[in-house]
Amino acid sequence: MARFSVPPAHAGARILGVGAYRPSRVVGNDEICARIDSTDEWIRRRSGIVTRHFAGPDETVVSMAAEAARKALAQAGTDPWDVGMVLLASMSFLEQSPAAAPRVAHLLGTGAGAVDVSAACSGFSYGLALANSLVRSGEVGTVVVVGSEKMSDIVDPEDRGSAFLFGDGAGAVVVGPSATPGIGPVVWGSDGERHGMIAHNGSWLETRDRSGPWPTLRMAGPEVFRWATRVVPEISRKAVRATGLDITDLAAFVPHQANVRIIDSVARSLGLAPHTAVAKDVVRAGNTSAASIPLALDALLSQGGLTSGDPALLVGFGAGLTYAAQVVALP
Repeated sequence: MARFSVPPAHAGARILGVGAYRPSRVVGNDEICARIDSTDEWIRRRSGIVTRHFAGPDETVVSMAAEAARKALAQAGTDPWDVGMVLLASMSFLEQSPAAAPRVAHLLGTGAGAVDVSAACSGFSYGLALANSLVRSGEVGTVVVVGSEKMSDIVDPEDRGSAFLFGDGAGAVVVGPSATPGIGPVVWGSDGERHGMIAHNGSWLETRDRSGPWPTLRMAGPEVFRWATRVVPEISRKAVRATGLDITDLAAFVPHQANVRIIDSVARSLGLAPHTAVAKDVVRAGNTSAASIPLALDALLSQGGLTSGDPALLVGFGAGLTYAAQVVALP
């Protein structure tokens, strides 16, 4: 058998920089309520959401992703030409082909490998796990992982069950080699039997073959709440144990920003220490699906009080149903 030469592996990988892009248009609950039978008080009580950002016509999944990635590269001090792979997580990019990631790489000024990751609200966590493996194996020196969403394109503004939840934006991280591991083992999985709990209400074929309504995202809210508050604490504990830490060692908890009720329920279930910072970017940004974790991470870091190297638990969960959790060292 032929002997192949393979690149040397690295001891670890870590997040080197974080970047975010938030559309300039801020939409309050009153504007949402104008099209659904609801009130600001009901939305706040149900989700904790006060505002969200809606992208304009010129703010696309691709352009927002590129802006967030540029900021992450700048913070990391990484030249775009040193990037070996761009991973873009999104559930709202509306073109089947070609993928969005190569366009993001082009806007960054790199000819790196580029691929889309389709795991909905878990997409960023999946991408981060893939980036960790690529860097540690030596296959790629540096990876840009982006979550970018224009959820306003796929949500019915008159659907009382979902219109108030979602927002637009993008967040990104740069992952590079490290002398010691800075991204813990991923705990991930799926429950495809329950895929209908968060899904479009129709196929694109229905629009092509007959004059039907534009398919939009629908969610079985109570069922999703029960599922998330059961699964997220389980995988969170497994991810922390896999890293050799204790829950009380966590400096930050950054879950997918689905709604404040889920975040608070999971935080109580985990028994987080009083010093653990809990990300609640959902209050001002809404649920931005694959973009929510990097956006929340960027917001938490900007508040100060956390130190480079502090352990943070990241947890993605959502449509598919998919889920993923890992502990990372903060940049």
